[in-house]
Amino acid sequence: MLQASRRQYFACVRCLGELIEEKKKKKKKKKKKCNVRGKPMAANGQQSSRTQTRRRNRNKNVLHKIKNGHITGLGMTRGTQIPVALLEERDKRARWQGIPLLLKRLHESSHTHSDLTKTHNMVKELSSLLSMEAMSFVTEDRKTPQESVSPNTYTFDLFGGVDLFVEILMRPTLSAQRDVPIMSDDLIKDCLSVLYNCCICTEGVTKSLAARDDFVMFLFTLMSNKKTFLQTATLIEDIMGVKKEVIRLEDIPNLASLVQSFNQQQLANFCRILSVTISEPDVGVDDKHTLLARNSQQKVTVSPSRAESNQVALLNIPGFIERLCKLATRKVSEASGTAALLQELEDWHSWLDNALVLDALMQMAIEEAEQSSTESSDEGSLSSSPLRHTLPQSMKIVHEIMYKVEVLYVLCVLLMGRQRNQVHRMLAEFRLIPGLNNLFEKLIWRRQPSSHALHRQNQNCDCSPEISFKIQFLRLLQSFSDHHENKYLLLNSQELNELSAISLKANIPEVEALVNTDRNLVCDGKKGLLTRLISVMKKEPVDSSFRFWQARAVESFLRGATSYADQIFLLKRGLLEHILFCIIDSGCKSRDVLQSYFDLLGELMKFNIDAFKRFNKYVNTEEKFQTFLGQINSSLVDSNMLVRCIVLSLDRFEGQTEDVKVVEVLSECRLLSYMAHVENRLSFLFRLISIINVQTLTQENVSCLNTSLVVLMLARWRAKLPFYLNALRQKEFVEKYPGYLLNNFHQLLRFWQHHYLNKDKDSTCLENSSCIPFTYWKETVTVLLSSDRSSLCAIASYIDDAYRDLDRDFLEV
Repeated sequence: MLQASRRQYFACVRCLGELIEEKKKKKKKKKKKCNVRGKPMAANGQQSSRTQTRRRNRNKNVLHKIKNGHITGLGMTRGTQIPVALLEERDKRARWQGIPLLLKRLHESSHTHSDLTKTHNMVKELSSLLSMEAMSFVTEDRKTPQESVSPNTYTFDLFGGVDLFVEILMRPTLSAQRDVPIMSDDLIKDCLSVLYNCCICTEGVTKSLAARDDFVMFLFTLMSNKKTFLQTATLIEDIMGVKKEVIRLEDIPNLASLVQSFNQQQLANFCRILSVTISEPDVGVDDKHTLLARNSQQKVTVSPSRAESNQVALLNIPGFIERLCKLATRKVSEASGTAALLQELEDWHSWLDNALVLDALMQMAIEEAEQSSTESSDEGSLSSSPLRHTLPQSMKIVHEIMYKVEVLYVLCVLLMGRQRNQVHRMLAEFRLIPGLNNLFEKLIWRRQPSSHALHRQNQNCDCSPEISFKIQFLRLLQSFSDHHENKYLLLNSQELNELSAISLKANIPEVEALVNTDRNLVCDGKKGLLTRLISVMKKEPVDSSFRFWQARAVESFLRGATSYADQIFLLKRGLLEHILFCIIDSGCKSRDVLQSYFDLLGELMKFNIDAFKRFNKYVNTEEKFQTFLGQINSSLVDSNMLVRCIVLSLDRFEGQTEDVKVVEVLSECRLLSYMAHVENRLSFLFRLISIINVQTLTQENVSCLNTSLVVLMLARWRAKLPFYLNALRQKEFVEKYPGYLLNNFHQLLRFWQHHYLNKDKDSTCLENSSCIPFTYWKETVTVLLSSDRSSLCAIASYIDDAYRDLDRDFLEV
């Protein structure tokens, strides 16, 4: 029988197909014998096509009546309503394996006061007919039902088996009588397993179950039984994946007591279900990802959404976040050595060949789920389990990682929700970051032998437990640090002292967040989590997809109000030189990775004269500088944040000419000298305005609009705005397309007002990242959009009447 714990490993098993392929040959499909004309021959010799057609139609007519009954509710709604004689006569020819007859017997004999022993025997008989088909379906090529010949699960569903099993499971709860026989745990488990087998093998079953809200809520009540927990959780997970609407967690009977009754292993498994209920549904259409579409959707969306309400419901469960933190930071046994690990990996591959690993993991998960003692005794019993010692060490670690992925995902979603500050306080209090720091080298970023990589062909596969775990860990760090004062918990006490010393030496005050950091909650050990992450990033292979997430996590530490001490802290660890190596010398071709490094470089260098000096020391030849410029110009959408940093920094440095160090760097730095030429700034401005329009604006490229605004705000500050606008007009005529740049920019600025003036968070981010008050942003946009054509700072003044298109509704597609 297909047990629930196997479901947790199927994604990884499918992804490891290339490893299995080397040791196991797939069974060849048996081909039908054909005559010389290529027509199939019947087993008992030639048979007229007319007879075959008549029989197919006769069979089809019965099935058609059943399908029609499912839709209309009229006439024949279940295959079990067909007379026994007809079922027996058709069974062999249709290859129904006796399933309709079994269902008919089960339907007639199962009632409120039926003999549950007989019921269970029939359920087990049906289960044995479906389980192997389901196992083959999941572990091999996952064929569609149409590709198989009369699949058992398809027949089971067609003859009303799914509805009957739902009825059997729910019958005790629907009866008002008190003397109803109690269903055994084994009967419940077998019924759930049969339903799950149908979900994975027969199209439409999962959706039909998902449409029954009463059944979905009933399933949650079964999770309180530890013996049926795994089967129930697995079925619910599949149903949640296809359900159109997110369920309300508050509708689950006794949600708080249910969650509190889970042991740690069950709670980790429950997070697989929670991840669906607290995440906003993905709209799935590219157009919906534009800011125009998002703004329109927000107007009609009820607030708060179900996902947001579910997040609040979880946070109101006493001890929920604390238990998740303990799960995320729970230690696992260490490998005995590299040689042993290599051998274990080989053993793992051989286990996968014959699916024994699935059986072992199934039994282990059941043993773990049946432990009902406290958390401390849980861990002791798990480590002492005889079967646990028969598993390869590498598989034990994968087993632990699979659950940590779900826990980290739930914490990450909660950190990005409306209750972010509350979640932050709880994660700090329960020492999540120090706990992850202690796991970093032993579990999160443990070294893998390069010759025994788990995924050789598809390194970016999200199904891999190791890869998913690392990405979720990096996403969590990014969400934790982003614009929040708790980011200093990623350091240890010595590193906090180092930040204080940097501020003291530079004669600048310490940032308030650093002063307020509770030293009892920071990382332990010789290195903090941020320092460990930088060390790993510098050793990561050039083409590793992790580089993107690593750079994002480090960049989030620098986001917000620019901190000189934070920048110097990272500069002293060689981060700038490493980034420049990756951009200029490594040969990296990934646009995503390069974008993440451009963004990180911008945050690292912004307003920091020491960083520009270090840049010039590394980029010490014209060839290197041209390579760097080439990377910037190859995709301005990816590099525009760096361009913004250079423009802002240059403007500030030009106002500090009394500082000898600043004057020296201004005269020597190739990058600052290049941006000091007004024609180069104008070139960037032309392109920034040209590559976007209102209909194509997304969260990713809207930064191009803000960077162009920064250029014009600084020009306005220096009374050069008319010069820049006139240069845009001249560019249009040179390109022989008058009006296209200025009309487009006018539309973009109108959308900017519509988008930003109602978003406090976005406006704060703009102010912090540029050190320009948001009031000046608004004033500049208002001036540019002025309808007074006598104003030299209004866009309208630079567009001839014949080319004016300023009144068109920017919401028009």
